[in-house]
Amino acid sequence: MYKLTEGLWRWTARHPEWHPGEFGAEVASYLAQAGDTTLLIDPLLPPDPSSALAVIDQTITDRLAILITIPYHVRSAEELWNRYRQSAEATIHGHAACAKRLGDRSAFDAIEPGVPLPGGVTAHSIGKPRRYETPLHLPSHGAVVFGDAVAESGGRLVVWSSEKVDAKVERFYRERFNPTLEPLLELDFDAVLATHGQQLMKGGKRALREALDSAPWYHRG
Repeated sequence: MYKLTEGLWRWTARHPEWHPGEFGAEVASYLAQAGDTTLLIDPLLPPDPSSALAVIDQTITDRLAILITIPYHVRSAEELWNRYRQSAEATIHGHAACAKRLGDRSAFDAIEPGVPLPGGVTAHSIGKPRRYETPLHLPSHGAVVFGDAVAESGGRLVVWSSEKVDAKVERFYRERFNPTLEPLLELDFDAVLATHGQQLMKGGKRALREALDSAPWYHRG
């Protein structure tokens, strides 16, 4: 785990389900301090979690919110909730479909797009039809976090297509999907925190604008 800026950390772990070569072999998780709340975003603990847990142990406050951008990223959420629920007011937040991946749903709270979450975070619906993914806006750090919809590759943001891009797929993204991400550009942020690829700490809004104006990107190993 390493510190990106004041109150914001990032760590990576091996993707638990697929290993598409260099890109995507690792996925990123984030820890953020937002006032009196500690946020863990899409947390996935590596096989040796000691360094990540050490930072969490040192930074955790009385309030812990585990935020999930997309149900696939529930991963270590319940394990971490179990670890810290005795010492902090701990909850898990995500799309309602996340509940199916939890053994104990007692601390789970389904996200309502636009309704403030702990730490002042808001989740935003995307897709037409609506996807289960809800990008998160962190006003505490002027950042937007994406699960799978937007990735970073080669220093730029890309809209990640789930299938090979042909004229039909490109038209779908241009006419139906990308417009649903346009409202994110109205948020106050400069950083984009991707769980696939690297983070952009500056120029994120401009990079997202360029991604939405470009053809979708496809990658599988």
